[in-house]
Amino acid sequence: MALAHTGISVELREILLSERPDELYAISSKGTVPVLELEDGQVIDESFDIIMWALDQTNTDWMEINPDQQLKMIHANDHEFKPWLDKYKYHERHPEHTKEYYQEKCDAFLSNYNEILKMKPYLIGEKIQLLDVAVFPFVRQFAFVDSRYFEEKYSQLNLWLQKWKNSKLFNSIMDKYVQWGPDHDPMIVSFTS
Repeated sequence: MALAHTGISVELREILLSERPDELYAISSKGTVPVLELEDGQVIDESFDIIMWALDQTNTDWMEINPDQQLKMIHANDHEFKPWLDKYKYHERHPEHTKEYYQEKCDAFLSNYNEILKMKPYLIGEKIQLLDVAVFPFVRQFAFVDSRYFEEKYSQLNLWLQKWKNSKLFNSIMDKYVQWGPDHDPMIVSFTS
């Protein structure tokens, strides 16, 4: 979404994680997505780092409100909430605890977000900020596991999530693309928010 927000064009290579091409490993041994290879050969293979790179290329207002607090909350989301979210999503792979146990561990973060959203339309104020964009995919993943539970427990967060899912920015990046192959012509994409 940061690339769409900033209007940066990229050569897009759509892959299936179950069929990761050798070309992915050639630029990033991690073999994870997303990966951004810059024109100078520098490789950025962490989502948050790609977001920050994109924001550094333009003048954006996504860091206008309390940037230190935003970064602190994003760090907690990525390093404290996400591990519990992953165990919740794949609870059958983590039988040491129940699905409900992992759900409760996620609750501390989601309840906090829900309470914030009772007082303001976005997680750090009156308009979209980086924090909202960084947290959105994780909240979406949580909601997908048990949408009824999510909607009933986190009413304000659910409204925020629905607003995001219906947003022009989110929908501008959700096109389906043809799976990339080494013999394909470059597909240059300029997302429009």
